[in-house]
Amino acid sequence: MADIGSLEPLATFCGKCDCGCPQLFVDESAPPERRVVITDDFGQKVEMSADQFASLVEEAKEGRLDAVAAA
Repeated sequence: MADIGSLEPLATFCGKCDCGCPQLFVDESAPPERRVVITDDFGQKVEMSADQFASLVEEAKEGRLDAVAAA
């Protein structure tokens, strides 16, 4: 897996500050089951497959995650 610093972010979540906002990356050099990487502003990361990420996106589109965003 490439160093996060060498990857180009696909999306930045927030971006209204300079605090290291969560970001979404695709690491083409990682194994398929760890290719999608989401980092948080505490230096942690979550790695998942493209299928897992697609499932997360579908859940969000269908409104099943709205309660989390409203909290």
